[in-house]
Amino acid sequence: MQRNRIEKLVALFVLMLCFFSCDLEKQDEATKAAKKAERKAYIQHHLQDSYDFNLFSYTKDDGHKAHVGFPLPVILWDDGLKIFSSSKFHHGETVAEVGDSYYKLYHGKIYKTDAAGTINYDDEHHATNVKPLDFSITKGVVMILITGLLMFFLFRGLAKSYSNNGGIAKGVGRFFEPIILYIRDDIAIPNIGKEKYMKYMPFLLTVFFFIWFLNIFGLTPLGVNVTGNIAVTASLALLTFLLTNFTGTKDYWKHIFDPLGDSMPWYGKLPLYIILIPIEVLGIFIKPFSLLIRLYANMQAGHIVLMSLIGLIFLFRTWMGGAMSFGLAFAISLIEVLVALLQAYIFTMLSALYFGFAAETHDHAEAHEGEVQHL
Repeated sequence: MQRNRIEKLVALFVLMLCFFSCDLEKQDEATKAAKKAERKAYIQHHLQDSYDFNLFSYTKDDGHKAHVGFPLPVILWDDGLKIFSSSKFHHGETVAEVGDSYYKLYHGKIYKTDAAGTINYDDEHHATNVKPLDFSITKGVVMILITGLLMFFLFRGLAKSYSNNGGIAKGVGRFFEPIILYIRDDIAIPNIGKEKYMKYMPFLLTVFFFIWFLNIFGLTPLGVNVTGNIAVTASLALLTFLLTNFTGTKDYWKHIFDPLGDSMPWYGKLPLYIILIPIEVLGIFIKPFSLLIRLYANMQAGHIVLMSLIGLIFLFRTWMGGAMSFGLAFAISLIEVLVALLQAYIFTMLSALYFGFAAETHDHAEAHEGEVQHL
């Protein structure tokens, strides 16, 4: 019975491969290459930040592509402040004229150019045009502002419900209250300690919900991959780095520059310290670096896999291939919902762990007295 089931599954799998291979053989090499380049460009456009909030696009009957969305303000510093709408770029197809200057959107970056939109290159085909200082409001910045406002009003309402109802949450706050208590009781207190955890709680709560909400927004049809931007994850990791080292106690820094303590005389420790101290100092920078890379790589990879599976629908062009691609994309989307929460948890947990290292204190006198009593 079991053998027959396996044989049927293998036969079904071979049949599906035949459907797919027959369909792919009908496409000539030029069509395959064009579709592959189109899918790759679409995935890269989804992953990158942009100067307009594009909801979706479609191709008109005359072959022109129409974009549905709204432009965002472009703010440049180039011999003075230049502010204009990103609609002047027309999604990178035209040159923006601002006063006596011309700017071109090229590979997601703004370069100063001439009226013809000329881009100069070096020997490695890198653009050599001047890039003005860019303070523009991109779609990533918009989602960060929206998330910040959402968190402000959400937790402001939760705080009011606490004060008005004797410490009992009401409304949507009942959903978030257990999460807040979990971060306090199972992340902050065990890793930092009851004496010092309170001064780190505002950051831990903020970074957890900030990452979680942004991850969830990235899975919506808006498709804004904010946490897949390494600049955003680097900024969050930098905050953890600064809090860890600026709140570090004397014992924290002593552990880094005197890890062996008084266990042996200085002439015995000196050869070991030539190796140990550089490793400890390097660890100060490796910890936040691991934070930013972990969050960035996981969220970026999830979006790439999801968009690649959706692209398979246009590759196979069959009802069976489309159905399978859609099913796999739906399954990955469900997994990504879990990953969105998991990455926020991991970032918060590791930050609390690093804060615990920074807040550690040792009462050497009491420890020494305890050793004497034991003897």
